[in-house]
Amino acid sequence: MSELVIEGLRAAVEGQEILTGVDLVVRSGEVHAVMGPNGSGKSTLSHVLAGRPGYEVLGGSVRLDGLELLTLPAWQRAEAGLFLAMQYPTEVPGVALRDLLRASVRASDEADEIESRMRIEAGRIGFDERFLERPLNVDLSGGEKKRNETLQMGVLRPKFAILDELDSGLDVDALRMVSRRVEEATVEDDLGVLAITHYSQLFEQLRPDVVHVFAAGRIQESGGAELATELESTGYERWVESATPAAATRPDDPFADPLA
Repeated sequence: MSELVIEGLRAAVEGQEILTGVDLVVRSGEVHAVMGPNGSGKSTLSHVLAGRPGYEVLGGSVRLDGLELLTLPAWQRAEAGLFLAMQYPTEVPGVALRDLLRASVRASDEADEIESRMRIEAGRIGFDERFLERPLNVDLSGGEKKRNETLQMGVLRPKFAILDELDSGLDVDALRMVSRRVEEATVEDDLGVLAITHYSQLFEQLRPDVVHVFAAGRIQESGGAELATELESTGYERWVESATPAAATRPDDPFADPLA
């Protein structure tokens, strides 16, 4: 069994502390949902875990099976088994999705399987195979980009996937298909999932084991799947009010979606 262990994680952007002490353990096959108000630091958490430049880590540790990730560049974190499905997938002109995936597995003993895997995964999520030859995310709709991210996850088979607003831009049918594929990966590949979202609809197919309320840069409360439904009804006011005044008034992460 693999473990992603986050302890006391603190991080800042341009001198402003955004993450104020995150503690979380995700194990193989588990789905952890992170839900919180706008500007609480949810996207910052995903970016810091994945190693995106522009963030200053102030303290804490992030370990994947005992390997400290915070000292590694983004590509080595991915090599260790961490995958990020971005809220806003990047367009890469001139690099086809097929070529990206081939390069990603070239050094592994699974390289011979890559073609069949891509076709299978495309079929599982209703992603047209012609997009495999397209430049990565170029001229794709928001929903197509999210299917693209999901296909990459299915092909690469990471140990842990961070889903940053995977449901953003998806219609009902696409959301059902994509979330079902992630749920299947938790069983088939023992994938551990950290799903950042605003809406409980994501969990109609992707069943969370734990739901975390994230406010003022840290986890304020954790509970079962029913907490996600409660949050949509009651909002986050009581958790925001209970945060310290300094943390509650920190500015939004300038690298993230203002609605994240």
